[in-house]
Amino acid sequence: MPRQASDGSRVELRVKPEDKAILARAAAIEHLDLTGFILSRLMPEARAVIERAERIQLSGRDSLKVLDLLEHPPKPNARLKRAAKAGQSLL
Repeated sequence: MPRQASDGSRVELRVKPEDKAILARAAAIEHLDLTGFILSRLMPEARAVIERAERIQLSGRDSLKVLDLLEHPPKPNARLKRAAKAGQSLL
């Protein structure tokens, strides 16, 4: 009987028998079950994909601009003042 995750979640993966045999052999070499082997290889890659998607990379020039704006923020314009005032009335 297949082992299930402790929270009951399950992911099914359809593979050709020869691919499963390769995965099972590699898992055995690493002294892992098939699930542990697959997760140990895929989780770092999944995290890397998320990291690449969520990171904003600025050029050197843009980085300096952001730092300058943080150190010397522009004065609020009328629209920003109205929005701040409207936000205070919601509190």
